[in-house]
Amino acid sequence: MASHKSKTGTAINVTKETSPVDEYVTPGGYELEKILNRGSVAYTHVNEVWPNVHIGDEETAKDKRNLKRLGITHILNAAEGTWNSVDTGAGYYSDMGIVYCGVVAEDTTTFDLSQYFFSAAHFIKATLSNPQNKLLVHCVMGRSRSATLFLAYLMICENMTVVDAIEHVKQRRRIIPNWGFLKQLRELDMQLLEKRENSTEQS
Repeated sequence: MASHKSKTGTAINVTKETSPVDEYVTPGGYELEKILNRGSVAYTHVNEVWPNVHIGDEETAKDKRNLKRLGITHILNAAEGTWNSVDTGAGYYSDMGIVYCGVVAEDTTTFDLSQYFFSAAHFIKATLSNPQNKLLVHCVMGRSRSATLFLAYLMICENMTVVDAIEHVKQRRRIIPNWGFLKQLRELDMQLLEKRENSTEQS
């Protein structure tokens, strides 16, 4: 703040307009990997990562007794019917009344998982609209495909940044989205930030 004296001798304060400091910027992929690896919890078959949401592996998805114990009512299989897949399907749970949603996705850096971000987020949101429901999101290891889809849900429906979403989930489960998926989450983060900025300017 600069101070200038007027002709009458009184001080007039002149302030420069300052832009907000430390505005959030989507980190690079290397930074996200560092965040993921910093202070991670030990790997286990299944973890509750959000109220009524579990992320788990193939063993969890196929263990009907454990699913009943966890009270699972809905399943999102992020590794349906592909190489390195979990071959359950809706029929596998027909005797349990579980609502099933399958995503055909490969855990490779070149696979476009972002095509499922919004449809998977809507399935998760619809499931959680009833507090009686409990959801399992899984793939083979429960660390890359399933984790990526749930991170996208937190960003799309819970207004989290990619950093906030990763920080939240990694405190509860060991997750390792592959490099390509991290890139797609970064792109989603930038799209959502731009959308929020535009809506703020219009309001």
